[in-house]
Amino acid sequence: MDQERSAFLTAMIESELEDAVGKENVSTTTADRLIYGYDCYWLSNHWSAHGKTPPMADFVVSPGSTEEVSKVLQIANYYRIPVTTVGGTSGTQGGALPVAGGISLNTKRMNHIVEFDEMSMTVTVETGMIFQQLEWYANERGYTLNHYPSAITTATVGGFLAHNGIGVVSTKYGKIIDQCLALEIVIPSGEVLQTAPVPKHSSGPDLKGMFIGSEGTLGVMTKATFQLFRIPEVRLFRGFLFKNLTEGIAAGRDMLQEFKPSIIRLYDEAETVSIIKNILGVAKPGVFMNIAVDGKQKMAEMEMERACEIAAEHGAEDLGAEYGKKWWDSRLTFFYPGKFFSYPQMYGTMDSVAVYSKIENIYWEMKHAIESTYKDVRFIAHFSHWYEWGCMIYDRFIMDRPPEDPIETLKLHNAIWNTGVRTALKNGGVVNDHHGVGLKLGKLMKEQYGPSMKVFEGLKKTLDPNGIMNPYKLGL
Repeated sequence: MDQERSAFLTAMIESELEDAVGKENVSTTTADRLIYGYDCYWLSNHWSAHGKTPPMADFVVSPGSTEEVSKVLQIANYYRIPVTTVGGTSGTQGGALPVAGGISLNTKRMNHIVEFDEMSMTVTVETGMIFQQLEWYANERGYTLNHYPSAITTATVGGFLAHNGIGVVSTKYGKIIDQCLALEIVIPSGEVLQTAPVPKHSSGPDLKGMFIGSEGTLGVMTKATFQLFRIPEVRLFRGFLFKNLTEGIAAGRDMLQEFKPSIIRLYDEAETVSIIKNILGVAKPGVFMNIAVDGKQKMAEMEMERACEIAAEHGAEDLGAEYGKKWWDSRLTFFYPGKFFSYPQMYGTMDSVAVYSKIENIYWEMKHAIESTYKDVRFIAHFSHWYEWGCMIYDRFIMDRPPEDPIETLKLHNAIWNTGVRTALKNGGVVNDHHGVGLKLGKLMKEQYGPSMKVFEGLKKTLDPNGIMNPYKLGL
C-alpha cells in the first residue's frame, strides 16, 4: 500500500473510531501517544531517560461503556489493527506497552459503580475505576474488598484482574481471582460475554478463570463483581526476629495449618539489615517477620497468642507490636523514591512461588546464580504471600550503576531475568506469581508449560483469530 493510500485509510479508520466513541475520545496527538507508551517496566523508564521514543499506538481511544468497547473492537478486528488495553500504567512487565502500534484502549472513562448489593455483600464495578476509589466507596458503607496492593492508588480494577494481582492481606483473603465473583468481557468480534453469576458451580470450567490473568490477550474485561467484607473490628500486629530463613519459613507454615493470619512477611537477612533497618528501625541482624491478624477482638487475640507460641517454638525473638504496626503504616511509602530502590538503579522483582519443600532452595539457588554470574548485582528477598501448601518469594536483583548504553543495559537486564527465572523453574518454581508476564517474561512461558502451552494458544486462536489483542504479551 503506497503512502498516500495508507494515510487515506488511516483517516477513514480514525473517522470510524470517532463515530464509535465520540471525536473528543480519540486522540492522535504525540503527547497522548507518548503517555501511553510507558508503564512501570524498568526498561520503559530507562528507554525514556535516555531520550528514546517509546512504542506508540497510532490512536488513543477512550470508550465510555461496554457498548463503545464492542464497537471499537469490531473496527479493529475488521481492519486487523492491534489493540492494547491500558489503565493506570502501573504494571512492571511491559504488558501495557503498544509494541505493535494500533490502538491504546484507555479504559479510565469506564469508572462507575454498577450495583451495590448489601444483602449479598457484593459490588459490581466498571473496570476502568482506580481501585482505591472502589475501596473508599466500600469503606464509606462499612465494607472493604481486602485487596491492598502497593499500586492501589494508581492501578485500575481491570489492571489488577489482567495479571491476577494480589494484595498485602492475601494470606487470609486470597488473590483477586478469589475475590472476583463474575465478569463481563468483550471479545475481538465485539460480542459481549458474561461468566456465570457465581464462581462456585459445576456448570463446566470456570469461565472467569480463563480471562483473569490473560493480560488483555483474549478480550477486554469491562465489568466485574467482587465479594465485600465487613471492616475488621481490630487488626493486630507483631514483629519477630528469627535466626535463619529455615525457622522463619517453618513458623509461617505451621501458623497456616491452624489459622490464617492476614499478613505474613518474612525478610531475608540482607533486607532485614538494610531496608527493614532503614524504614522500621530494626537494629539487630537476623530474619525479620511481620504478621497481622484481624477480625473480632477476641478471635484476633487468640490467633495472635498462638502465633507468638509458634514463633517461640522456632526460636524467634518477640519484638512486640510496634514494628508490625509501623510496617502497616509504611506499606505504600516503602516503595517511594529513596526508601527502597529507585531509578537509575537497575532492579527487578521476580516473585517466584512454590511448595514449602522447594521454596527455600529456590531462594538460595537464585541468589547464587545471580550474584555469581553478574558483577555488582546483589540479590535480596522476602517471603510475602503464604498458602497452606507453600509461599511466594519477592526475589529482587539490584544493580546500583548499570551501563549507560540503553541497548547494552536492555540485554543485561533480560539476561539477569532469564538466569533468575530459569533457576526458579529448574527448582520447582513458576515464571511469576502475581505481577504478570507481559512483554518481559513471555519468552519463558513455553519453558514453564511445554506442550500445555497449546491450551492457551488454542484459546487465543478461537477468541482472537486475527491476533489483534495485545500482541507479543504472555508468550502469545
